[in-house]
Amino acid sequence: MEIKEIVLKLSQNAAVFKSLFQDIPAEQIHWKPAADKWSLLQVVCHLLDEEREDFRQRLDYTLNRSGETWPSIDPQGWVISRAYHKKNFENATEEFLKERAASINWLSHLQKPQWENAYTHPQAGNLTAKQILANWLAHDYFHIRQITRLNYQYLEAKIVPLTLHYAGNW
Repeated sequence: MEIKEIVLKLSQNAAVFKSLFQDIPAEQIHWKPAADKWSLLQVVCHLLDEEREDFRQRLDYTLNRSGETWPSIDPQGWVISRAYHKKNFENATEEFLKERAASINWLSHLQKPQWENAYTHPQAGNLTAKQILANWLAHDYFHIRQITRLNYQYLEAKIVPLTLHYAGNW
């Protein structure tokens, strides 16, 4: 896949996320299928932090600060340490979409980026800039699937005693 196509899909996914996060009832924003699973609020807060502090920043380091160590991140820990459950859903969604727009603008205006530049990650190994960009898009798809699953599970929990088996095998 070409760089332009990946950037286009990241841009298109902003509209997907916006749609998925619109008109959510307050109860559903905080609902979790299990204590150890994330709510929609936690997902959007995670997306916001990942947009700012992981993918865009780390891609910038790989493209423009070769040899410098990436700033550390703690996506799993941030759920608790940054009290995602206390955040405002609409604000977090709006902020995430603004950050995504800033990312697309940044990516669209890169001057002769060296997509073969690489960073050696302690767990993931050697990652090229293009690989980081592709993983950014894959991260979107992972969370689109997660949000869809949360919506399905919420419906399934709220429709009891009815079942959803007629819809097909989940």
